[in-house]
Amino acid sequence: MIKELVRDEAILSTPCEPATIEDVAVAQDLVDTLLSIEDGACLAANQIGVTKAIIALADDEGNTLVMFNPKVLFGMGAFKAEESCLTRDGITKVTRFMKIKVSYEELVDGKLKPRKRDFVEWPAELIQHMCDHCKGKLI
Repeated sequence: MIKELVRDEAILSTPCEPATIEDVAVAQDLVDTLLSIEDGACLAANQIGVTKAIIALADDEGNTLVMFNPKVLFGMGAFKAEESCLTRDGITKVTRFMKIKVSYEELVDGKLKPRKRDFVEWPAELIQHMCDHCKGKLI
């Protein structure tokens, strides 16, 4: 179901609770909402009003990757970036990493399976932005 984006700073600044298998419907709402946004690249569950640690990323072909409980384990190649956000006005200056290793859980055959994966460049920056959302950091 496509949800309305949340701009309420009280919700956006609340650290997200760990997600469980019971939050699969939230993940689907997240994907549906993300794919409905023109030029939308990523979205965190708190941006649709649910303070659970779930993020979704979409590529140019409309394929999505959903991460439950994502954590950036380490990063390399720090750089300064200017980012905008779907739920906040303006541009924020942040430090990001060119390459990151992320641990997360992925829905496979009705169960959450642990994963670790490296990401570089644009996907790495998006994931770092979404992980900040999960921590309640206003970007």
